Amino acid sequence: MNALPPGWARRDPAVICLGLTAMDQVWTVEALPDRAGKTRAADHASGGGGMAATAAVAVAHLGGQARFWGRAGKDAAGLAMRRELALEGVDVEQFRLFPGARSSVSCVLVDPAGERLIVNFRGADLPNEADWLPLDQVSGAGAVLADPRWVDGAAAVFAAARKAGVPTVLDADVAEAAVFEKLLPLTDHAIFSEQALHAFAGSVNALEHVAGFGCAVSAVTRGADGVNWIEDGAHHHRAAFPVEVVDTNGAGDVFHGAWAMAIAAGADTGSAAEFASAAAALKCTRRGGRAGIPDFTETLELWRSTR
Repeated sequence: MNALPPGWARRDPAVICLGLTAMDQVWTVEALPDRAGKTRAADHASGGGGMAATAAVAVAHLGGQARFWGRAGKDAAGLAMRRELALEGVDVEQFRLFPGARSSVSCVLVDPAGERLIVNFRGADLPNEADWLPLDQVSGAGAVLADPRWVDGAAAVFAAARKAGVPTVLDADVAEAAVFEKLLPLTDHAIFSEQALHAFAGSVNALEHVAGFGCAVSAVTRGADGVNWIEDGAHHHRAAFPVEVVDTNGAGDVFHGAWAMAIAAGADTGSAAEFASAAAALKCTRRGGRAGIPDFTETLELWRSTR
């Protein structure tokens, strides 16, 4: 067994991941379209996606105890996603399928450089209420991760985590300002995409604006330019690992899942950023949002190769 990374107290921490699961239809194309018309795909694949769900798969691949809490329709997509998550080693006991609701589905176009274009249908007729979640189980997790797609669920699980002293990690993808204003006061680690950060906080002192909500760590992922964050008023940066990019689909989700797992294991922010960066970099070298997720040994080897 590999020695644990710096600061890690255990190898298999438990992480609850709450939020979006989507059925991805992925087409490989020569170029991403910039106008109306037709284009031919060189390849096609389908499989589960979604921010929190893929983060849970990343935790499982990396050797953690992954639990996905979420909603989908009791339709073909929902049944397939639940089955696929279970096969990936994710606990799906609190992944509920609702009759009459429609599951989220995404169209993903990927070009030869690994860049992607995503069109997402978020689903329909999914209940917003979170009163069925077993919040008493939150205290048994090492960290809780949520994305902003199920606001009531995220707020409930974050509030329970805050009460239990369990760290919270927000995958801050693009959402309405009111969503962030509700969730950020309950968030310990807010990790934004660049697009989401600038849409919410502008381009000047944006991380400082996020930190003003009381987040212990305010971060932004910048793809090939790495990740920047503020902690205790100090600015930090972790460069991205130099790799040959094949497919970026799912890389951000893997980053967030690996970050949450590291925090759950007891790592400090710098160590979490390095571990997450290594996992996301390796994912980018392989096709598939989930098929390309590395394991713990691979991630640790890449991380240590640059230390």
